[in-house]
Amino acid sequence: MLSKEWMIYGANGYTGRLLVRLAKKRGLQPILAGRSQEVETLAKEHHFKSKIFSIDDVSHIASQIAGATLVVNCAGPFSKTAEKMMKACLKTSAHYIDITGEISIFELANKLDNEALNSNIVLCPGVGSDVIPTDCLAAYLKDKLPDATHLKMAWATKGSKSSKGTAKTAVEGMGKGGKIRENGKMKKVPLAYKTLDVDFGYGPQNTMTIPWADVYTAYHSTGISNIEFYFARPLRTIKKLQRFRWLFSLVRFKWINGLLKKRIDKTWKPSTDEERARSMSYFWGQVSNEKKEKTVARFTTADGYDVTAWGAIHVAEHLLTDHNQKGFYTPSILMGKEMIETMPGYSGIEFERNN
Repeated sequence: MLSKEWMIYGANGYTGRLLVRLAKKRGLQPILAGRSQEVETLAKEHHFKSKIFSIDDVSHIASQIAGATLVVNCAGPFSKTAEKMMKACLKTSAHYIDITGEISIFELANKLDNEALNSNIVLCPGVGSDVIPTDCLAAYLKDKLPDATHLKMAWATKGSKSSKGTAKTAVEGMGKGGKIRENGKMKKVPLAYKTLDVDFGYGPQNTMTIPWADVYTAYHSTGISNIEFYFARPLRTIKKLQRFRWLFSLVRFKWINGLLKKRIDKTWKPSTDEERARSMSYFWGQVSNEKKEKTVARFTTADGYDVTAWGAIHVAEHLLTDHNQKGFYTPSILMGKEMIETMPGYSGIEFERNN
């Protein structure tokens, strides 16, 4: 059993609870923390310590996490929690990881790289299904085609439903449009900017570009300068999104944003354990170079939330051991692309080379 003190913040959320269950199964002893009294009840149920505090003031957060070697932030939307928690971790020399897929959080962590180096800590957002599978896939594809200039990746799910936290994060993102990387630079584009037919292994599927974090992280992990990320949706849904883009810009107004989030709180029902057990995630990637050579890869995993729980605990266990790493990392650089070999439901990667 690892003896260093560490904390799961947002432990009472849907994904946080999955982390707690897996941590207990692995014989770990995290401190459970969050803003709700539910945290204390959850901690007593699992015989863990608990702390209840809000993320409003960096100095207050630092006083609450003092002594911890690591903080795992599961409290989204991360646009509201990550910056203050990261800065508190810098003050107390605690490693910081989270389960975000928000591009802005990776940009922030990268900007804090020098401070992390000086504090001897690791800042590694995105240690869940948002980033680990595709970040590792990007690294494998880069190895297959070292002179690649373009990277496209896509994701599809069968049987999975989002948690309330993920749904709220999606609401926040709707008003911001899309993102791709072009010639090494981040570029803002409309929602569903491009479409692509992708064969995930069960026939061609309609996909559309989304601003997933790999548009940012895969550039740091591979150096490939043109990156697009796609998500499988029915063609009618894609066309509807494209037709009503102007409506999504209204989400930027706080009162509309708030109404949508309240609606989620009242009606949203995430996957049960049984539904997650039947769910699968499908990943696809393609790299190409100036000579028009291409390499395609695909693989499958278990449900994204089970992968997220595994990823966060897997990285936490690593950071709680002796190592010499510090600064900003993407998951594949921190842990090596081979980390996906122990991922729940991992099928192995199939490659196709087209010259």
